[in-house]
Amino acid sequence: MQTLLPLAHEIGAKLKRRGETIAIAESSTGGLISAALLSLAGASAYFRGGGVIYTAQARRGFLDIPNPLPAPIERASTEPYATLLADTVKARLDATWGLGETGATGPTGNRYGDKSGHTCIAVTGPDFCRAITLETGLDDRIENMRAFSRRALELLREALE
Repeated sequence: MQTLLPLAHEIGAKLKRRGETIAIAESSTGGLISAALLSLAGASAYFRGGGVIYTAQARRGFLDIPNPLPAPIERASTEPYATLLADTVKARLDATWGLGETGATGPTGNRYGDKSGHTCIAVTGPDFCRAITLETGLDDRIENMRAFSRRALELLREALE
């Protein structure tokens, strides 16, 4: 968590200065992205909310995304699904920016055949939509959670530049 804080503080300060807000829908990071962004005093000025969308039940209950997923999205742990999470949480919480994360932390892969260390992250906002895939090659669950969270915050920082 300590390695995430400087980056999160930079992002939070920039969002506050700009009067913009963020909403998070994260899965395999387990809340680390939200926790890092909330570590800055005054976070309520920019942090609209976040959820750990770890299961289809959470996806349906918190974001009202149906199961099966809307076409053409075939499954979780893909860039289109991460984008759906980002867009949906942004709209539901009336935020300027949305961030979605979905992956497989390990020590094994997921049911879709993705290996441990696989994540897809998307950030959407004003005139911005970008999704990426990160493959760490690691089986260490905690290290993957940290790496996924760091890359998600880096992508958000890139979006804000």
